[in-house]
Amino acid sequence: MSHIEAQEAEAGVGSLIPDRKPETGQRRRMLSEFWYYFSVNRGAVGGLVVFAIVVLVAFLAPFIAPHDPVAQNRAALLVPPAFMQGGQWSYLLGTDAVGRDILSRLIYGAQYSLFIGTFVVILAVSTGIVIGLIAGYFRGWVDTVIMRVMDVILAFPSLLLALVLVAILGPGLVNAMIAIALVLQPHFVRLTRASVMAEKEREYVTAARVVGAGPIRLMFKTILPNCLGPLIVQATLSFSNAILDAAALGFLGLGAQPPTPEWGTMLAEAREFVLRAWWVVTFPGLAILVTVLAINLIGDGLRDALDPKMRRS
Repeated sequence: MSHIEAQEAEAGVGSLIPDRKPETGQRRRMLSEFWYYFSVNRGAVGGLVVFAIVVLVAFLAPFIAPHDPVAQNRAALLVPPAFMQGGQWSYLLGTDAVGRDILSRLIYGAQYSLFIGTFVVILAVSTGIVIGLIAGYFRGWVDTVIMRVMDVILAFPSLLLALVLVAILGPGLVNAMIAIALVLQPHFVRLTRASVMAEKEREYVTAARVVGAGPIRLMFKTILPNCLGPLIVQATLSFSNAILDAAALGFLGLGAQPPTPEWGTMLAEAREFVLRAWWVVTFPGLAILVTVLAINLIGDGLRDALDPKMRRS
């Protein structure tokens, strides 16, 4: 193999040398190594198990929820959990002020939380990567303009900026998710830009440029795959931030609107009963706490597995 061909193989110029793809054995070794370093972090494994349970509950919500999450029972207002005096086994975690089953609302709330996190992360990552690639590759005045805009966004507290954006767009779950994605986007722009600047002058990029790869191919097929490690970790942490911010907006009445069984909205509806019906506030709060903690633990494990500097001996 000639020197240029070796550089092409390293650069991953697949259309020029279509037969050179990572071997199956090499992929298995990489996955085994990734799982080894991930599993060393016991907290990350525990977080993965908890998150898998949340995902399973969300998918099976129509089959495992004992009641309709928005159905009201005027004969069962603020019924305590089944393990307390006065509780009913038909309402394991009790009911809220209008007789809705809290357990069913928590189960369906998992669907909304996962949907919020997924939508926000996809929107923030996709737009942030494109903008970061443009800024890091072309530099010059384009980079200056983009980064000054990102600096302005980062200068505001994230929740405050999200509140302003939702106030402009109008209250609602979709507008809240768009606002949260815009708030989280600068983190992906800065990460992508820094990674592109570090990778742009490496030999494999120069080799791909020499053999005729254009800017689009260089950015998305040559450079971007080598920048995914920190972006994956940031996406995981942004997933939990999206759930927290959506819950905060829902608590303030600017996110999901009643009777949507979203955890933040459940907290907002229950705050006036916190002293005489602790369960209407405690269980939604615990659901947010456990889910966000599990995702953050997964993020720590991904950081350990993807960053050689963070790998444990």
